[in-house]
Amino acid sequence: MTDPSDASDASDALDDNWLLDEDDESGGDANTAPIDQRLWRVLIVDDDVDVHAVTRLALRNVAFKGRELELFSAYSGAEGFRILRDTPDIALVLLDVVMETDDAGLILARRIREELNNQIVRVVLRTGQPGQAPEQRVIIEYDINDYKAKTELTTQKLFTTVISALRAYESLMMLERSRIGLGKILAGATNLYQIHSLREFASGVLNQVSAILDVGADGVLCVMSAVTGGPTVVAATGHYTALADSEALPADHPLMPAIVKAFREKQSQFEHPANVLYIHTQEERQLCISVTPPWPLAPIQRDLLEVFCQRIAAAFDNLYMFGQLRRAQEATVVALADLAEFRDHGTGGHVRRVQDLSSRIAQRMKQRGVDDPGLSPQLLEMIGLASILHDVGKVSTPDQVLLKPAAHTPEERRVMQTHAQIGRSILERAASMVDGVSYLTYGAQIAGAHHEHFDGGGYPEGLSGRDIPLSARIVAVVDVFDALLHRRPYKEPWPHPDVVSYIGERSGTQFDPEVVAALLEIIETSPPMLVDIEDD
Repeated sequence: MTDPSDASDASDALDDNWLLDEDDESGGDANTAPIDQRLWRVLIVDDDVDVHAVTRLALRNVAFKGRELELFSAYSGAEGFRILRDTPDIALVLLDVVMETDDAGLILARRIREELNNQIVRVVLRTGQPGQAPEQRVIIEYDINDYKAKTELTTQKLFTTVISALRAYESLMMLERSRIGLGKILAGATNLYQIHSLREFASGVLNQVSAILDVGADGVLCVMSAVTGGPTVVAATGHYTALADSEALPADHPLMPAIVKAFREKQSQFEHPANVLYIHTQEERQLCISVTPPWPLAPIQRDLLEVFCQRIAAAFDNLYMFGQLRRAQEATVVALADLAEFRDHGTGGHVRRVQDLSSRIAQRMKQRGVDDPGLSPQLLEMIGLASILHDVGKVSTPDQVLLKPAAHTPEERRVMQTHAQIGRSILERAASMVDGVSYLTYGAQIAGAHHEHFDGGGYPEGLSGRDIPLSARIVAVVDVFDALLHRRPYKEPWPHPDVVSYIGERSGTQFDPEVVAALLEIIETSPPMLVDIEDD
């Protein structure tokens, strides 16, 4: 950079009087308490080295709202374009008209708006030859914000021009951030409705807050504990990540006073560096989100966060109600399974073991990269609980058949086999009362098809291959595997090696080979208790 003393000499050598000092007010509000650590970025585009030096000298003490200037230099229109393309957040371009060509500055002004699609940066044309680019024509034909002859630019007038441009840029940036922030609020709120657990919900909230602030803010989400009355940590990010494992926020934590104050006064607190957003839901739940960005929040950011908090309150209540409905559905499924198991005393904890192993097999198939259209996120989530309904149809089986301590006759076997169709029919009717895919949907598939064979030799419909729902193919293996390992009224438990051999021998005939392969991997890598549970 040119030495300031050289720049002063260069200023004296200029033919005109531009940038003559009128007074010592160029510093503006430089002593204002800083509210932002970022600098205002200003690009000087001029082919005259002396102009760069004098401009830097004139703007050396300028600050606006406590933020100083960061000056960039380009000596041609092409170089200026590259800097604007590669450098974010340039607020102002001081642009010469005549450089490598007579209209290089005008061409750059047009490229800024059209090629870079940058409508926010302020462009001020400066020219020493105003007759070559008449002001009225340039102002009308080019999207610039001011036009100055170098002869009229004293230090004070340059200061006024720069501050006016920065103020306009800030206003436009606030509008743009508001537009982007509102878009993120809408998108974020939509995503939050797709989250099931409270901790996932809380993490999603913090991610959305960070996106709205656009500062990668650290944050910690707390809810008021109904037991202790103190803040309970639900999720945390950034420097506060370790708090996510704490049940309660430590009493000596720096955020504690602001969070306690927000809960006590029932309103948000903006006391840099601790900003606490208070959320009060219609279900009378209280939450706080504390964010600590590196600079105080601007009013537009506060307003956006308050709007987002309103959406969070509604989403949190909906999450709670969704959780209650989900638990009610799960309780219904368990009750149906318990009802079926209650009559079949010999099965013990069979359905619970089937639940665990079915879920493990589905997850293992996913890990193995099995290409099966049935291996959906819904199946991975629901198959465990749905699998416990596989024998719900046995509620209709007569005791003399269900509890017979010996082999069934052909007629008894036909009666026993009807439990598959009956179970499917019961669960399909129940599932039809619920929109979308539910535990009952998969339960109906499993109940009706878990006795089908992969080669088509099973019952009740003789389905084969992938015509059998994947959920039923998985439970078919697990049901037999567990039944053979444990005592039944009509048999003693088999030795574990014999059970594994039996399952392996029927891979591709009775059982889906991919399901068998996943089971065998689990047996090899899981603790023995997974497959060697004692009878209840």
